[in-house]
Order: sequence, then structure tokens, then C-alpha cells
Amino acid sequence: MTVSEIPPRQNAAEFAWQKDDVFGRIASRYDKLCDVFSFGIHRLWKRRVAKRIASEGWNTLLDGATGTGDIILRVLQLSPAQGRNVIASDVSAKMLAIAERRLRPYKGSVSLQLLDAENMPSVQSGSVDAYSISLGMKICNRRLVTQEAFRVLKPGGRLIILEASNIPLAFLNRAYLLYMSVCMPVLGWLATGGDASAYKYLLHGIRDFPAAEKLALELEGHGFEEVGFERLSLGIVAIHTARKPGMARDA
Repeated sequence: MTVSEIPPRQNAAEFAWQKDDVFGRIASRYDKLCDVFSFGIHRLWKRRVAKRIASEGWNTLLDGATGTGDIILRVLQLSPAQGRNVIASDVSAKMLAIAERRLRPYKGSVSLQLLDAENMPSVQSGSVDAYSISLGMKICNRRLVTQEAFRVLKPGGRLIILEASNIPLAFLNRAYLLYMSVCMPVLGWLATGGDASAYKYLLHGIRDFPAAEKLALELEGHGFEEVGFERLSLGIVAIHTARKPGMARDA
């Protein structure tokens, strides 16, 4: 088997939430950790993806990794809640508890559910108009997540992903990864009081997640059409969009 034939590791971070409740431990500090790791740039990424999600024509949105609710809050602030329903899901009950408090003003439009994005049997096939997941695929088995997203979407439904990516200029990408490998452990250790796992998974996920072009090909391989992506911050992250084949719903 040649290097090009070696199948990609589907969980870039080698993370198993069933064995390590790291997000439960850092839930109250998660947003501050995002500020520390990205020097606040994550706010620009979230604003951009929220705008993209809000602009799509959907009545029911399933968000596969809601976390503390930051992006869904932005979506609802951008888009009228009347006639729209959001299923905000996550595997961490403590993260969802924070999301519930933040999204309380929109409780009539938001349902918070404890779901594993890799396997959501309680969500009916072909039941949602749009599926979003932000900064969560690198710590999941992305093949399973993509399969579930395809399953629960209606024909013509839209997929929106915000995730780690690659800087096309190789020397800049190497410099960025070197910077992250040196600074992230130090910043993570300081910000979490020595909880090493809090940054270990993120570092692995960033380093080993596929380039934007490769993730686009993976989405096409799962049956999605109209696959595209937009790099942000030189390519540190990218917003990927795609459509499930079938009759498109009215916008």
C-alpha cells in the first residue's frame, strides 16, 4: 500500500468523549479558552459562519456541536426566529447547560438535545432543512458525522461546516503549526490549571485535519453536491458548504 492509498484517520484528534469528559471539565472556561488559543479571532469566524447559516433557506436547522451556544445565538440574532426551529445538540451536558441559559430568550424556537453527532437515532431521516457543525469535526469521526448529516437532511438540504483547515502557502502553514505546537501547550496548561488533555486533542485535531480541498472531496464522496469552501484567516479555518441531492426546497 502506497502513502496515497493509506486511508485517512477519521478522528483527527484521536478523541473519545466517552472516555474523557474534557469538555465537561472546561465548559465554564471554554469561550475564554477560544479567546486565548485564537487571540480572539474565533469571534470573526463565528460571525461569518453564523451569517452564512442564517442566510440559508431553512425552517428546521440541526446544529451538531452547539457547545456553549455561541454560534446559534448569533444565528438567531441575525435571522427572525418566527417560523424557524433550531435543534441545538452536543455530547456534553455541561456545555448544553450553558447554551440553555444563553439561548433562553429564544426558547420557543430552540430545542436543546444531548446527541452524539456520530449517531443520532432519535433524529428522523430526511427531517431537517439544514445541518451545521462548527469546530467539532476534528474531534469526531468525520465519516460517521458526515453520514449522519446526509441521512437527516431532506433532499436539497444544506450542509454548513466551520472547521480547521490549511494555509495554502506551505511555509506559512508550517510556521503556523510550529507556533501552535509550541504555544498551545503552554497557553492551554496556564488557562486550564494544568489539564493537559484540554489542549492535546485540539492540537492533534488542528495538525491532522485534512486540507480544505481534501475535505471537499470527502463530502463529494459521501454524495453531497455543490460542494465549496471559503478559507478564513489565510486558511487557518474554512467554511464548507454542500447540498444533499434532490429537489431543492424554496428559499
